[in-house]
Amino acid sequence: MTDTASAADTAPEAIHTWLVDRVAYYLERPATDVDPGADLAELGLDSVYALTLCGDVEDRYALVVEPTLAWDHPTIEAITAHLATELAHRDAS
Repeated sequence: MTDTASAADTAPEAIHTWLVDRVAYYLERPATDVDPGADLAELGLDSVYALTLCGDVEDRYALVVEPTLAWDHPTIEAITAHLATELAHRDAS
């Protein structure tokens, strides 16, 4: 993904939806089967896809994230909250 997100795409709901879609894509299952409150490792997201997710986040939001993002924030809900906060700080600057 190389399209940078617009301001509307940085709303928490949009971030959440995008993350669910990305994780579903990696896991090769429908987005409706991805529990955003479940631990990503328990869903089956391995370290390769966790790092890929970091790269996708950086590309999408033009935001540098630590490669440990999925371990530091182990659920889609936690990553959403983290990214929303980081993007709000960035956009306020």
